[in-house]
Amino acid sequence: ALTVRVEQDRVKLPGGFSLHLPPLDPDLYINRELSWIDFNRRVLEEAAERSNPLLERVKFAAIVSDNFDGWFMIRLAGLKRKLAAGLTDPGPDGRTPTAQFAAVRRSVQSLLDEHAALIRDDLLPSLREHGITIVSWSDLGHRERGRLTTAFEDEIFPILTPQAIDRGRRFPHISNGSLNLMVELRSSAGARFARVKIPATLPRLVRVEHRGKGKKSGPEPGMNEARFMWLEDLVAAHLDRLFPGNEIVASYPFHVVRDADIDPEDEDDSNLDLLHQMRESLSQRTFGPVVRLMVDTSLPEDVRDWLVDQLHASDRDLYVVDGPLGSEDLMELMSLDRPDLKDPPHLPVSAITLASPDDLDDIDERPDIFSILRERDVLLHHPYNGFGTVVDFLSAAAADPDVVAIKQTLYRIGRDSPLLPALIDARDDDTQVAVLVELRARFDEENNITWAETLERHGVHVAYGLAGLKTHCKATLVVRREPDGLRRYVHLGTGNYNASTARSYEDIGLLSARENLGRDVSELFNALTGFAQLQHYAKLWVAPGHLRDRFLEAIAREVRTHRETGQGYLLFKMNQLVDQAIIRALYAASREGVKIDLIVRGICALRPGVPGWSETIRVRSVVGRYLEHSRVYVFGAPGPERCVYLGSADLMERNLDRRVEAVFPLEDLALLGYLADEVMPAYLRDTVNTRLLRPDGTWVRCLPAEGDEPFDVQAWLTATAAERSGRSHLAIAD
Repeated sequence: ALTVRVEQDRVKLPGGFSLHLPPLDPDLYINRELSWIDFNRRVLEEAAERSNPLLERVKFAAIVSDNFDGWFMIRLAGLKRKLAAGLTDPGPDGRTPTAQFAAVRRSVQSLLDEHAALIRDDLLPSLREHGITIVSWSDLGHRERGRLTTAFEDEIFPILTPQAIDRGRRFPHISNGSLNLMVELRSSAGARFARVKIPATLPRLVRVEHRGKGKKSGPEPGMNEARFMWLEDLVAAHLDRLFPGNEIVASYPFHVVRDADIDPEDEDDSNLDLLHQMRESLSQRTFGPVVRLMVDTSLPEDVRDWLVDQLHASDRDLYVVDGPLGSEDLMELMSLDRPDLKDPPHLPVSAITLASPDDLDDIDERPDIFSILRERDVLLHHPYNGFGTVVDFLSAAAADPDVVAIKQTLYRIGRDSPLLPALIDARDDDTQVAVLVELRARFDEENNITWAETLERHGVHVAYGLAGLKTHCKATLVVRREPDGLRRYVHLGTGNYNASTARSYEDIGLLSARENLGRDVSELFNALTGFAQLQHYAKLWVAPGHLRDRFLEAIAREVRTHRETGQGYLLFKMNQLVDQAIIRALYAASREGVKIDLIVRGICALRPGVPGWSETIRVRSVVGRYLEHSRVYVFGAPGPERCVYLGSADLMERNLDRRVEAVFPLEDLALLGYLADEVMPAYLRDTVNTRLLRPDGTWVRCLPAEGDEPFDVQAWLTATAAERSGRSHLAIAD
């Protein structure tokens, strides 16, 4: 039971100890949007880093573009709604919505300029040097043009819809996320404009067949040559087919992003069919107001102003870049068979042998996962350990006649999930299968709706969560009939049940048969699928309700320990740190002298190293080959009182107040020691992927000390997982 009391500005522990939470001065809180933009600047630095393989650099550049599309649709759209509502109250950083928008816009335009320059002046020329070229129509010879014209007529022309704009045909609706050409025409009737939408159903990069003999220039002999043309450039070269009888004066690409925050009104109980409600909401995503109009430098200013007006946008929605639009489509180049330009392939190892290599006397013998879990917990560290262990756990449960119930939460499932067939196979008269599918997982809503309907058609009990809350926790419960009665087996994790992202996202999961943990997970599912109230749990820390108080209590206990021993220590690893109460508690702990290490991949609103406030706090961000996604919370220096928690929750208001989250303890001492004494300190030693946050809010690379070799934590974890498996020859490619 929770023993802490949080009253106004104090965290009170039993025995009379209390921790005062100081007021949060605006100067001590970094704006979350500006911090998010800085995160993308760190990603862009990886695209600029010449020690990275070339196609991996291109991938990082594409990620930045994709990140910004989603951010504009949700976060900047929300800020614009505040402006439209006339809100003037300052945020925790002291900025009014108007001041925040101005600062954000300057920062975004600056980063977009850097991004475009990197692609234009570095990545595209480097690709050309390695035989990968994006050409223009003028670069092509007669035969090449003929082949592309044939391809245009057969595969592209039938899809296109030219839309004239005149007094009888008003400016068409421009859908969210669409890439378009604004075409300037001239005929006997005078000058006019038309719009052509570039089909998103086709590859953005059109392959140009080899030139053959007589090519003027190209890669070194023996290289694989791959040439492409932007789809919009190919369309532009054939506009005469779309507008016969008109002179094509020019064409200009433009890209539109709209407000796409379509979360339904959860407080409205009049509509109890969330599935239907989400379908209706999704249909409106394409019609939100414009939040970004992106054009390149070719668009004349007068046409630009006219386009802004036609879209009912404003100058503050306009962003001009000197480079390709929609550059997230550069990700298509990752499909090229060019291993010389990519990271070496990674083969994750099975985590089952982490427990004890003696479990397998014969390497061909398949371990019984349930017997292993009755003996010990198993820690999975993805992508270093394969996601196949999770699939095996669920598949074993589905095939086991002694299993009587399987329950699972699904947030971002992926398109080709190996888990869903196992859940369907498990459903029979003797096995209850219940799945909570979160329909409001942003930008995965349609995929989740499809999977939910598929599961229901096969007789699986499907629930959609709690009103007003997103179910973000990652939990699986298997109930098995055994000689001594029913036993619960659980999987809890920091990341989604998504086999695809598990290859590139760093996450941690726990398989366990601990009785108290299993009982807590049962209670959690009862709350998610029935009318049971979220309550206190023996082991889990659960949001909403008491998760923030649990963190505040644990921080206060560490301050008390520091007063007694001088050895207080906190080490948190997360994606985002925004929650004001937690930040105030960390400042309070630092003022007491507690040493605090924070590993924050993305947004960090806390300002470290400020004299008198955060002198003992160090903040670092790790951005590398794998996306750091796990949340790990270590309370205490090495010793019997130290505890380690993992879970799905970042320290943000949305996670602590508006989502169902589960944070769970690591109680196996061997696994706790491995994670807290080996893995987490390795993150603190990294000098390859790490940036450090300075008191002024800027980030700088963490470099090795003079004479030291660079240390790459992700490479170390890859090698360590293979070593700990005990049988690296059993490595499996999931």
